[in-house]
Amino acid sequence: MGVATVVITTSAGKIAGTSAGDGLSVFKGIPYALAPEGPLRFRGPAPVPAWDGVRPATAFGAAPPQLPLVASMPAAWRPEDGLDCLSVNVWTPGGAGDRLPVMVWIYGGGWKSGHSADPGYDGEVLARGGVVMVTFNYRVGFEGFGYVPGAPANRGFLDQAAALAWVHENIAAFGGDPDNVTLFGESGGGASVAALLSAPAARGLFRRAIVQSMAGRFLPEEEARRIASMTAEALGTDLDELASATPQALLSVQDAALPAMRADPANWTTPEAITSFSPVIDGVTVVDKPWLAIRSGCARDIDLISGYTHDEFTMFAMQRGLVRIGLGAMVKAAPVLLGAVREGLRERAAGRPAQPSARIRRLDLDAVGEQLGLGRRGAAAYRAAHPGLTDPQLYVEMFSDALFRMPATWLAEAHAAAGGRAWLYDFTWSSPAFGGALGACHAVDIPATFGHARGPLSGFLFGGKPPGQDFTRLSEQLRSSWISFAASGDPGWPPFTADRPTTRVWDVEPTLAEDPLPSSRRIWRKNSGL
Repeated sequence: MGVATVVITTSAGKIAGTSAGDGLSVFKGIPYALAPEGPLRFRGPAPVPAWDGVRPATAFGAAPPQLPLVASMPAAWRPEDGLDCLSVNVWTPGGAGDRLPVMVWIYGGGWKSGHSADPGYDGEVLARGGVVMVTFNYRVGFEGFGYVPGAPANRGFLDQAAALAWVHENIAAFGGDPDNVTLFGESGGGASVAALLSAPAARGLFRRAIVQSMAGRFLPEEEARRIASMTAEALGTDLDELASATPQALLSVQDAALPAMRADPANWTTPEAITSFSPVIDGVTVVDKPWLAIRSGCARDIDLISGYTHDEFTMFAMQRGLVRIGLGAMVKAAPVLLGAVREGLRERAAGRPAQPSARIRRLDLDAVGEQLGLGRRGAAAYRAAHPGLTDPQLYVEMFSDALFRMPATWLAEAHAAAGGRAWLYDFTWSSPAFGGALGACHAVDIPATFGHARGPLSGFLFGGKPPGQDFTRLSEQLRSSWISFAASGDPGWPPFTADRPTTRVWDVEPTLAEDPLPSSRRIWRKNSGL
């Protein structure tokens, strides 16, 4: 079956995508904003002027500037790629006039990596389920979230709002319904979705939201400024001159603040920081932490699914040597572990020796409780709730709750309390990698969401083997639920309410549970003041 050219007219001009004659058309690398370079660098996205003729839309656009998230992974961006990265991609089984539901994905990556050309985000399988599937690039790292004097904060979020505006204006030509857009994303992408619920620039641009494993760290502006000052110092320049540094120079010192953040966690928003970057609460693009911002009811007209993987922090704890794996699994994990070693060597070569905090060396859980805002009673409460767990396992529980599980739960609680319709889920299917030691770790739900195991992340999560029938069955059920929600607002299980905290438990055989993390919710409500 040959590949045919499909031409569509967008607001800026005609584009030519491809169709293999099987009912699915694909368009890649469509610009939704000008390249953020020269005078446009560190500014909000600028609109694309109209073009003449037909523009090819058959290849993904360049990734935003970034280093590999793990040193053993291939580079997604090289200096010769430049900054022309703000592009959108569309998979559609329809055509103009069909008004199919639209699903728009926002990738995660620790706020410093990620791009829509990642094979793990290929939208083919979801689109074949009857939706118009959209992915796009937005600026990450210092380009998107670093503090720059006089520049708008959260430029990555401004990119996201611009991409949503492009979807609203153009998606009907691809067979989508601009009034029925579901925004979904994982980790930093999930946090992006959560923040856009209350963002003025995104009002009216989406109808439903799926927040997967929201990264719950949002910075006060003063902290973002401190991080930028450390970045400037590492480059040997002043904060006011930082914006003139090349992208590759900024990448070379992007985590310059991490050693200080880990060594003195009490003076930073989140102990054991994974990344220097996070969204900044600037009162404009991010008005507050999402679970606080939506209490006003500003997003009550948007249907919301929020959830988490059950063992969110195990993958990060493994990188710190806190998850035990057998010898055979250790051999298989060698590329990942070597990548972590290379990352440490790269830090040391840059004059930033990567040292674990004293808290991790001793696993002082009382200090962890204090640094998480729970006080010393918090660690005691976790020990009482989980008497059979070791200290490393309790550490994983505490950070899984602090960074992911509780923010996802608070978001559903706040939305329901404000009069919105909310659903909560707990993804419990375990990664088979490393003998199952990772459990239902962070990002294990991404292959299930997209219905395939392409790309380096899936290779890691499945231990380099093809997924089994249990995963295939789970993925089919989860995708059916997400697509049903996008089409009608019904994911197939009862909503979450204060009186009945019903939660979908995603496993090979999905079930329902009433409040699957009662002790965690109780500990945080009692000890954190939330």
